[in-house]
Amino acid sequence: MNMHKNARLTPQGRALLVHRVGHEGWRVKDAATAAGLSQRQAFRWLARHRAGGELALQDRSSAPARCPHRTAAKTIASIEQLRRQYLTGPAIARQLGMPRSTVGGILRRIGLGQFSALEAKPKIVRYERDKPGEMIHIDIKKLGRIDGIGHRITGDRTGQSNKRGTGWEFLHVAINDASRLAYSEILLSERKESAVAFTGRALAWFKRFGVSVERIMTDNGSAYKSFAFRDLLSARGIKHKRTRPYTPRTNGKAERFIQTSLREWAYGRAYETSHQRTQALAPFLLNYNTVRTHSGIRHQTPMLRLNNLLGNDT
Repeated sequence: MNMHKNARLTPQGRALLVHRVGHEGWRVKDAATAAGLSQRQAFRWLARHRAGGELALQDRSSAPARCPHRTAAKTIASIEQLRRQYLTGPAIARQLGMPRSTVGGILRRIGLGQFSALEAKPKIVRYERDKPGEMIHIDIKKLGRIDGIGHRITGDRTGQSNKRGTGWEFLHVAINDASRLAYSEILLSERKESAVAFTGRALAWFKRFGVSVERIMTDNGSAYKSFAFRDLLSARGIKHKRTRPYTPRTNGKAERFIQTSLREWAYGRAYETSHQRTQALAPFLLNYNTVRTHSGIRHQTPMLRLNNLLGNDT
């Protein structure tokens, strides 16, 4: 058994204490002082030796000799029933005559520590368009500009507050629903001018691969509600679908692509400047579209999936 880091004596030191008192005639007080113990603790070791011999001088487990008292299943069921009536932990404790700490621990253990756990989870509706141009998902992610390697890589937040005010960049993304083929750019703004210009370039990029866009889905950001964005889509004959307010999962494919971009590109390595991060975007996109397989499209790459959907199989 490992010694406790604050233990004053090893088993050998305890045996020496016993030997000095029992065989050399030392006074307990003197033996305790020599061992760096209190006299009271020395008497404890001597008593343990008398009761169990040399083995009793070894370290013992601090685990309880019996299982700790657990609340009866019937009481736990009552706590859960009251919780589902939206009673607070203290109110349940008062009604059942139990300590609040015990009720709180049980609520956490059965997964009802927060009232939000009582709300029904929305049904997950998964969909996938059949044709590559039926739906393009567009979104924006705000990224802090880089002025030296940050705390996400080093874990060191020293001086972090002094770097505030460095500024922001904005990752604009567009992803094809059916194939997951993705296009993105780093721009200096999330305003309508940037969003409209990005969307025009994204549409031209998808057109190069034979994708004629029929619909675009965005959130309810001001850039996407602008007349300029509406006019762009109207001129191209593209329908605009917006997500339900406060429901980002509606645009889930764009959200998922942003998560992958952050994990594998934006925060995937240490960048010293924002320019380095921007330069790494194109290689990431090439790998994402042509090398990296995706479980959502049966472990194909987006480019292979697109060619299959367009009938360009090789």
